[in-house]
Amino acid sequence: MGKREIEKCMDSFRELVVSIRNGQFAPFYVITGEEPYYADFLIKEIEQRALTPEEKGFNMTVVYGSDISSAGVVEASRRYPMMAQRQVVIVKEAQRLDKIDTLGLYFMNPLQSTVLVLAFNGKSLDKRTSLYKNAVKNGVVLETYSLYPEMVGSWIEKYIKAKDVKISPEASLLMAEYCGTEMRKLAMELDKLMVNIPQGKGIIDVSTVEENTGISREFSVFELTKAISFKDTAKAIKIVRFFGASPRQYPLVLTLAALFNHFSRILKYHAILSRQPSAQKGQIASFLGINPYFMPEYEHSAKNFPLIKCMEAISHIRKYDSMSKSNKRGGAEDGDLLFELVFKILH
Repeated sequence: MGKREIEKCMDSFRELVVSIRNGQFAPFYVITGEEPYYADFLIKEIEQRALTPEEKGFNMTVVYGSDISSAGVVEASRRYPMMAQRQVVIVKEAQRLDKIDTLGLYFMNPLQSTVLVLAFNGKSLDKRTSLYKNAVKNGVVLETYSLYPEMVGSWIEKYIKAKDVKISPEASLLMAEYCGTEMRKLAMELDKLMVNIPQGKGIIDVSTVEENTGISREFSVFELTKAISFKDTAKAIKIVRFFGASPRQYPLVLTLAALFNHFSRILKYHAILSRQPSAQKGQIASFLGINPYFMPEYEHSAKNFPLIKCMEAISHIRKYDSMSKSNKRGGAEDGDLLFELVFKILH
């Protein structure tokens, strides 16, 4: 799935949150796709805002798809609210519902006094079916997608900014490495950091991340790519040895992905400069999908890894990724493969 679809999903999500907070509710919401964070967030917003605490006793129904039938969902949704403007019916893990086509007739004519939420975890509706078409026509359908690794840093910064808190670029990158692309984990860990910011500090920096997560900036993929960028062989090998001794904490597959993304950005750097030699740093940073703070590193990387060297590095990474997933590795451990790879890139 392309970045445009992911960004479109995030824009649609933000619009939904605004409408819900303004008291504007659709008769039903169908939340599908890869990323469960969106459903978690929207369900929480609807639970908090659609009904008053007094109204929830008779008008809030929360069930799991494995515990109710599709016919049961329709029956619950057809009920009228008791002493309230609306009722709310929430179905979590809706992918477990049986005979889901039964919902098609309800989607055609939903009860306006019901707010029905169907959260499908890891599953999407078939866009060719009348079920999907009726859902889009008469309610809200949000198709969700996971973030690409290179989008995580930007997502972290926006999430923190929305909470009126600041985070340093290095801390953001460290959190991206620690959490990966799982938005549930990102939100949970960032919320913890915001609670634990030392009084009077006002910003989440690297020390805040290290103190509250147990991870170290000194031994991180970020520091490894930086050492490679500056051709600091001693530091790179030190980090690689540390990774090799802690394979569970630093899985080879994730390290290879980070190295590939890093050199892909260097390749893009060469590409934009070949087309636009006078491009400004801000333009280049936007094209690379990085915070402008990190531009000096990429300028140095491009000098140390000209186009041919950059392509050779990517070729090496692909080769070792293939080796790590086959018997071509022989008796080599993950740490051995990473050491060989980094040595070849640096020499």
